[in-house]
Amino acid sequence: MSPGNGPSAPLGQAPSSGLGSDHDRVVPPSTPDWNNLKVLHRNTLPPRAHFHLYENTQDALTRDVSVSKAQLLSGTWLFNLAKSPLQGPVDFHNQSPVQLADTSVWVPVDVPGMWQLQGHGKGPQYTNLNFPFPVNPPHVPIDDNECGRYVTQFSLDDQDKGHQLRLRFEGVDAAFTVWVNHQEVGYSQGSRNPSEFDITQFVHFDGSNVLSVEVYQRCDGSYLEDQDQWWLSGIFRDVWLHKFPKTHFEDVQIQTDLDDKYEDATLHVKVKLNSDANVTLGLLDANGVEIANKTKAGEGTIHFDIPVKNPHKWTAETPYLYRLALSMPGCALAERVGFRRIELLDGVFCVNGQPIKIRGVNRHEHHPDHGRAVPYDFMRQDLLLMKQHNINAIRTSHYINDPRLYEVADELGLWILDECDLECHGLFVLGTNGEKLATDNPDWEEAYIDRARQMVMRDFNRPSIILWSLGNESSYGRNHKAMYKFIKSLDKSRPIHYEGDWRAESADIISRMYHSVADTEKYAKERSWDKPVVLCEYIHAMGNGPGAIKEYIDLFYKYPRLMGGFVWEWANHGLRTKTKDGREYMGYGGDFGDDPNDYNFVLDGLCFSNHTPTPGLIEYKKAIEPVQTLGLEVGGRVRIINRYDFLSLDQLICHVSIRDNHGLWDLGVADIPKGIKPHSEAALNISGIPSSPRTDAQLNLEFRLAAPTGGWADAGHLVATGQIPLYPPKSSNSLRSLSPVGSVKTQLVSPSMLSIKRKDGIEWEFDLTIGALVSWKNPKLSDENVLAEPLSFEIYRAITDNDRGCDFGRNWINRRLHQAKFHLVEATWKESDNRGVTVVVVKGKMAPPVLNWALELTTTYRFTNHDLRINVHAKPTGALLPRAWGRLGLVTTLKGCEYVRWYGRGPGESYRDKKMSQLVGLWQENVDDLMTEYEFPQETGNRTDVRSVVFQNANKKVLLMADWLDWKHGEWGNFSALRYSTKDLDEAKHPYELHEKKRQGEVVVHLDWYHHGLGTGSCGPETLEEYTLDANKEYECEIMLA
Repeated sequence: MSPGNGPSAPLGQAPSSGLGSDHDRVVPPSTPDWNNLKVLHRNTLPPRAHFHLYENTQDALTRDVSVSKAQLLSGTWLFNLAKSPLQGPVDFHNQSPVQLADTSVWVPVDVPGMWQLQGHGKGPQYTNLNFPFPVNPPHVPIDDNECGRYVTQFSLDDQDKGHQLRLRFEGVDAAFTVWVNHQEVGYSQGSRNPSEFDITQFVHFDGSNVLSVEVYQRCDGSYLEDQDQWWLSGIFRDVWLHKFPKTHFEDVQIQTDLDDKYEDATLHVKVKLNSDANVTLGLLDANGVEIANKTKAGEGTIHFDIPVKNPHKWTAETPYLYRLALSMPGCALAERVGFRRIELLDGVFCVNGQPIKIRGVNRHEHHPDHGRAVPYDFMRQDLLLMKQHNINAIRTSHYINDPRLYEVADELGLWILDECDLECHGLFVLGTNGEKLATDNPDWEEAYIDRARQMVMRDFNRPSIILWSLGNESSYGRNHKAMYKFIKSLDKSRPIHYEGDWRAESADIISRMYHSVADTEKYAKERSWDKPVVLCEYIHAMGNGPGAIKEYIDLFYKYPRLMGGFVWEWANHGLRTKTKDGREYMGYGGDFGDDPNDYNFVLDGLCFSNHTPTPGLIEYKKAIEPVQTLGLEVGGRVRIINRYDFLSLDQLICHVSIRDNHGLWDLGVADIPKGIKPHSEAALNISGIPSSPRTDAQLNLEFRLAAPTGGWADAGHLVATGQIPLYPPKSSNSLRSLSPVGSVKTQLVSPSMLSIKRKDGIEWEFDLTIGALVSWKNPKLSDENVLAEPLSFEIYRAITDNDRGCDFGRNWINRRLHQAKFHLVEATWKESDNRGVTVVVVKGKMAPPVLNWALELTTTYRFTNHDLRINVHAKPTGALLPRAWGRLGLVTTLKGCEYVRWYGRGPGESYRDKKMSQLVGLWQENVDDLMTEYEFPQETGNRTDVRSVVFQNANKKVLLMADWLDWKHGEWGNFSALRYSTKDLDEAKHPYELHEKKRQGEVVVHLDWYHHGLGTGSCGPETLEEYTLDANKEYECEIMLA
């Protein structure tokens, strides 16, 4: 009986629901297991490492579980759902699948699966930290606790006789009772932890065996499973029947130890047997060559200590795996071994004697259709995508993952922070001492230790795991101390992490979440320290963002104490659903009638809900790229730095080109010096740079894989980019001094309408009563005005999730920035005889109702035969000004615009604090491809550092061109071209609502001089000061339209 097991009830007696026999007069007659803190498990086997047994070594080394001594029971099962364990067919386990299938209340479901996503129960419910039921730990409601009943059958044959038959559930949410052939086997809880039962005495070998499982939506363990995710229920991981022969391996623990020179190693293998045996150990390299072989006889536990001369070392960058085989007659298992050593050296986190930097992500288990029942291929694709985007680490937030994930991480090379299935965040918003309810309550000690035990015993052998974690957001108390002590008794080779322990009393590293750049640097600068600092959650990736990634990464590289961090989080958790009329979208909190809910806070990842990259992931890839370009030196030498922790750059090739406003010129391949050590600089010699200046030209470097690598990328895969300005842009004075040829023809066609016509036939109309350009006609295209709306000013942007989550968004709404409109004060015009120019000067202000603040604007429009030049002086006045403007620019709607060509950052969207992944160049896109469709509509599609932009019709004829005339404060202009207005984006709460507003044949064009940064204020620091569009200063802006 494993720790936490309660006494076994007599077989065939009262079902777990607690109804009892007919003479019981109390319902339930006793405390059900799922409401009894003293019963964590009944009749479960002790936790063990995750492995399959095979008939022989040859089969074991294939690692093909289909030929293992195990039977997969996953598939289609019969299912019934009741509102509580006390209702419905409580005696279902006494009936056969054939009997149940004849009734309409039993239906087929998929196992693994979550029943809410297969059309059963109340549906999914999302909360970040609040419990969706009355809080009274350890008790959960008896009458509001959905109960899913599952039935399947399986067959055995004569060759299975003489085996111990172990029924293993890899994950069941939240607790369950098991019957085999109508006899009760046991009970277990701990949703993301495995449970294994010996059912040998319950089965027969003739005919079918009936497996019945009763799953409870909630149990006392649910108080420790309050992670920020959907509340979903069911058998969501595989179910296996393992067939252990009469003499077999019960457990195995593998540990590697490197000497102090990090050269030679000792392989320690601890084998637990159920009886006497001769055990043979074989160690093979990746090519199948045997490098060690040893046989030992013993009983109980056998220890192997195998010296290995200078083995290949396992790291996330060099994931070399040896193959270990353990065998005895009729029984074998295989494991993969990575030789590595983890330690703190002078307080610095090191692997194999080298400091490493965590460039990681937090990853929840999520699939848009299956919830936490994630198919293997989908999970593997997640990890491939991480590797392809330079990510080197995963925090399994906030529970141990599918055991196969760790095997893939071993193979591909990813550091893992393995986290207990533990979070009780919602206990700390009750107005009472939350710690005393569980974390600092001795009654809960075994429940806490059990989750640590399950994690370490299952995952001990995985080389990718470099840190254990005691869970998340559960405050800190005596039970964490007990967990720490327990883990150290099992494994002293790995440090322990826990963010809630701020003083790191029961943790070996200091962990923080959502610290600002400034606060992070304070930790890094402390003079006396012996523990490193990791940001277990940072740069919250919700919606359009995150902004200011680079600032954190620069700190990580600057300070040895900083280990790095894990972005929150990998992917949005939207669940695919449809409107009543069949329009598909990704649902979030409240979309399934769930109340309470935390709305769209579940959409906060670097990937969309289908796990394809958002612009945020592209930006993160750039920020953490392993080769950084530092600058251009004399003689055409480019200084670079190798940010790998173990690799040189020998596996890369460098393609060099020049980009300017005419296109791209290929300079070929630059030689990368051999043997550039990790963390060191080198210089590349670049030949072919033209000696004659090319206006605003950029030197581009692309670092690509020279050959296929590690199964995660093909040759030519882009690893890193660099861009260095070669020559300055054209002087704004030279653009201003362009002399128009001839005079424009100007006339007042009505008391309020001014008509200005160029020699080439282009005609403008300016409405003096509103102070705006209202018409732009080009007879070469048609006689139609291309402006569907006047050219006006805009100082507000659609609220982003990061705006809404911090003071900027609240301030904008409170200061009515979204309601600010242009109001004319005065418009004057004149013709200039000597230059052939018509000048219109408009004085006005952007101002909201109710309040008295304003942004006073003095705008000069200069109409010439060449272009229209607009100069703006903006001055804030009045009380209660907003803290920042959303943007400062012009807006209009263009008719017939289908394509956009620009010279600036691209091709993807960019903002002043989210732009480094987008290189300056000449780009062209279809209008509909310029928008990032976020799963919660918000500001989108901006391009920054834009020198010029051309808007074209379907035939790629020019409708409008814009040139920004000044390079101010390190940035140029911005534009966006969308089928939606700012108001459309603000009002829509789902993409399908936005689609209803889509403009046909028209595009809303923003031409901004400045655009406020994004930040990570949805959960973390707001926009940094240097990226804030300060509303308390004056601005001088210019643009040229043609």
